[in-house]
Formats: sequence, C-alpha cells, structure tokens
Amino acid sequence: MQRRDFFKKTGLAGLAAGISLPSKMAATDVSEMPRMLRPARLRAGATVALIAPAGPFSEEKLANARKNFEMLGLRVKEGKNLYARNGYLAGADAQRLADLHWAFSDPEVDAVWCIRGGYGCTRLLPDVDFDLIRRNPKVFVGYSDVTALHLAIQKKTGLVTFHGPVAASDFPENTLQHFRAALIDPIINYEIKIPGAGETLPGNEYKPFVIASGTARGKLTGGNLSLLAALAGTPYFPSFRKKVVFIEDVGEQPYRIDRMLTQLLQASDLKEAAAIALGVFFDCQPKPDSPSLSLEETLRDRLGNLGLPVVYGIPFGHVPHQATFPYGMEAELNVEKGTLTLLETGVE
Repeated sequence: MQRRDFFKKTGLAGLAAGISLPSKMAATDVSEMPRMLRPARLRAGATVALIAPAGPFSEEKLANARKNFEMLGLRVKEGKNLYARNGYLAGADAQRLADLHWAFSDPEVDAVWCIRGGYGCTRLLPDVDFDLIRRNPKVFVGYSDVTALHLAIQKKTGLVTFHGPVAASDFPENTLQHFRAALIDPIINYEIKIPGAGETLPGNEYKPFVIASGTARGKLTGGNLSLLAALAGTPYFPSFRKKVVFIEDVGEQPYRIDRMLTQLLQASDLKEAAAIALGVFFDCQPKPDSPSLSLEETLRDRLGNLGLPVVYGIPFGHVPHQATFPYGMEAELNVEKGTLTLLETGVE
C-alpha cells in the first residue's frame, strides 16, 4: 500500500516534537517522469529503521525480524512508536505516521523496512509528507497493506520502492536470493522463474497456469489486490497503461476476487496494461460445498479476454517464497518461458 518547505522553522520544530505536519506539495504526480529516483543499495552494516505502519505484531514476529537483520548483516533502529497498540492498528495514526517520517528524515537510517502489513496504511496517506521522502530517498520495503504506501510514494515522489518480504518474513533460499539481487548486489536483467512442475509446492494455490500467452515489457506496478481496489478513485491510485502489473491476495473467496477485479476493470485503465503477472493467491479457494467458481476459473473469466499476456504463479504473495520487485523499473513478462525479468535495477 505513495507525500513544505521542510527547512522552515516551523517544520523543523514539528519534526523535533515528533508531530506530523500535512504536506502542501502533495498535488504533483511525478511517477511518470522518464527517470525514477533510485535509492542507494543496502550495504553490509547499513542501519535500517524498523517500523509498523499498519497492524500490530507478535513477539514471534519481532524475534523473526531481529533474526533476519542479523542474517543480512544489517543494524536495526526501532521506531519510537514501534510497540504502540490501538486495537487492530499498531498505534494511533499520528504515532505510525511519526515513525514513517522519522525513518526517512533520520540521517543515521539507510533504509526503511516494515515489520508486517495488516491494516492501516491507507489511513496515513493524506498526511504523509511526500516532500520529506523525496528529499531523503531511501530503500523502502514491505508488501500486503504496505502496497498503499508504495503506490502513493511513487506517484507523489518518483522514488523506487520495493515490494518484497516484510522484516518478519521467513527467508527460504530463493526469497533471500531475490532480495539480494534487488537490494544488496543488484543484477540487471535478473530473471525470476515460475516454479516448474517438479518445484511446485503442494496445494492448488502454488500451481502455475497460463491465462493468455505472449511477451510484453513495461514499468512495474501493482501489489495486493484488496489494496488496489481500496485505492481506486483516490489521488494515490496508479495508471496501469503500458505497465507490467503484478497482483496477489490472501484469504479471499473467489467471488470477492471477482468483485475487486471487476472494480479495477471498471474504475481504471487495467485493460490497457502491457501484461499482468499474478502471484500466489494463498487460501483463496472456495469453501467446501459452496456454489462457486474456482480461483482459476475466476481469474480466467475476469482477465482472459483482455488481449494481453496474463499468467498465474509468479513467486510472490502471502507465502514464504517471494520475489522482490522494484516499483517503476522496466520488466519483461514472458508467459511461454514462465519468466519475469527485471531489466533495470532499482538501486544505485
């Protein structure tokens, strides 16, 4: 789940007090600029801000995040409000927003990593200081509800952010490989393959299938389907025209998947996308004995007649095996080969 003159005395005073001030420069959309703003890559010993912009987390999730920082050789600096709680939110909106602004403004912080998704990022968008983020470009990583922040930040600042594992995610070998290739040791023309028959994990959700053949190139955008639908009609919603759109979701019945895709088809230019790369829609099969289309039937029905390449099973989503995608960078989807190739690196 994309935002005064910061150096004015009042802005500095507000930051020092930990108070979030609304941006006065958020009206300009810069995501269609020829050259995106790329952050510096992650290096050994880099300091990463750990924040919770959406839902609260468990002790187990926190322990997993700390383990991941150690494994990657990164230092962690926790947000002041990381442990705040407000029901299904990780603190009040002002607390979560203050941590987001702190993470981008602190000169000791090299990157910003969300500990988890959940719900709450869309609530922050009207008050995000996009000018602050634009002037302090840093690696920003997360997925799920963080989709809202990715799309808003890119549209309002042009900063390349990264749809990838949250800090508390598991890191099997392929996930770690993708993460390193995107953020630590960047690789141009990096190829992400759909798992072959022998590599496919158990469960219907992991089995790839072709909806429409073809090859196409375009800038990457997309994320969690529920968040894409929730952003439709807002100032933070992206254009899909001539782009490679990646989509995933979790825990949604096929009729809900149908409803959200229908909304995107009617409210956006999704039909004008270059290609659609579907991830793993985990736990999205119909309930037993319910009158329903299957997940596959639903996706074919909604996306099969658009006249553009569409494939299911790219390794990303609410699953341990996740690729890391740089928003705004050029990519190629080759359905026949079962590959999504990142043609550019998202970091300097």
